[in-house]
Amino acid sequence: MADQFYMTQKGYEEAVARLDYLTKVKRKEIIDRIAEARSHGDLSENAEYDAARNEQAANEGEIAELDYKIKNAVIIEESDDNSAVHIGSRVTVYDEEFEEEAVYTIMGTTEVDPMNNVISNESPVGAALLRHKKGETVSVKAPDGEYRLKILKIE
Repeated sequence: MADQFYMTQKGYEEAVARLDYLTKVKRKEIIDRIAEARSHGDLSENAEYDAARNEQAANEGEIAELDYKIKNAVIIEESDDNSAVHIGSRVTVYDEEFEEEAVYTIMGTTEVDPMNNVISNESPVGAALLRHKKGETVSVKAPDGEYRLKILKIE
């Protein structure tokens, strides 16, 4: 894992709230389900018990990951400076190969939402766009090859 995780104040607060929910509410719910499943007898053929234990493992993994990210969070200040792309920027680009525009919002890894074009600063597109200015063309190194994006607008 990375040593630093860039987050907006809002993203940090959401991560803290999620961690609080997982540790105080969901953890107890899972423990109660495990106890209920145990009361049904033979654990070797108890699908309810196995499912609860798997959910417990997933929950504990998410707790550990969130805790690490929160402890290593770097809160980024929101900025009105649109002279260059930075974390928090909304960037309109033109894909030369497909001859189409796309709009991306660059955020830290904890606030990614690919369905809404909110991408990580560590993703190939996010990393390529960072620190570049309107009018510049950047080269994106993706797993399936390299392509170019022209920065049309930074908000």
